[in-house]
Amino acid sequence: MVTVRFEHVTKKFTEVVAVNDVSIEIEDGELFTLLGPSGCGKTTLLRCVAGFYVPENGKIFFDDLEVTRIPPNLRETGMVFQNYALWPHMSVFDNISYGLKIRKMAKKDIDENVNEILELVRLKGMEERYPYQLSGGQQQRVALARALVIEPKVLLLDEPLSNLDAKLRIEMRNEISRIQKRLGITTIYVTHDQEEALAISDRLSVMDKGVVQQVGTPVEIYSVPNNLFVADFIGECNIIKGTIRSIDDYIELETESGHRFVGVAEEGKKSSFSVGQTAYAAIRPENLELKEESSESNHIQG
Repeated sequence: MVTVRFEHVTKKFTEVVAVNDVSIEIEDGELFTLLGPSGCGKTTLLRCVAGFYVPENGKIFFDDLEVTRIPPNLRETGMVFQNYALWPHMSVFDNISYGLKIRKMAKKDIDENVNEILELVRLKGMEERYPYQLSGGQQQRVALARALVIEPKVLLLDEPLSNLDAKLRIEMRNEISRIQKRLGITTIYVTHDQEEALAISDRLSVMDKGVVQQVGTPVEIYSVPNNLFVADFIGECNIIKGTIRSIDDYIELETESGHRFVGVAEEGKKSSFSVGQTAYAAIRPENLELKEESSESNHIQG
């Protein structure tokens, strides 16, 4: 498996900057998610990895090999598309084995590899069925098996669960996580579903308008957001706007209604604030505790 590295990657479509100066390193064997709202650039970045798009600026590496302009068929990636893209006239076996046949693998080896991957994705016994005879979850497994059977260095998943119902999405994301951990394959996963991303990822990147807003573990992204966008996009959050009135051991924020809140700034970030500056306090619901009225000052850990 490989480490995937983006160095200042920019991709434009005429005047629209879809991906803007992205630099990320994805570790060997990591399940890394590109998360963000529609139009944020996550799928464009994934397609740059696959070789479907060539960025205007920047470089993409698999380990120390630059792949920025290497054709898709030479990159050794496997991709699962949002709509699965299964051949309707081919059986499950033929869909999965297609990539091996293109590579002119011996029939005996094809049979062995396909049967092994069928066991892995729990589709044994369904080899002769056609896509129209399968449920959405089964079709998704076929698409995943087809991507994995060629033994890619990097697995690319473009919103693979978006066409499934809520219950099946949870089941299939657990399956993807199980298979990825078992194979130890470097995986880049694209989704707009924050719950999905937090549940499945080793690390993730939150994107907006082509720019990476934050990279971190699910706990880091949720608990210590870099900015207002990340705080508001990830999970439920109460956003309080106000003006900074004093900075000491604590930062005091006054709202437009005249209420004052006192919070603790993160270590090293206090210097970025100044008295009179407009600021926002972001409070997770689970960090709120309602008490009877008290004469003491309100204090909020933030």
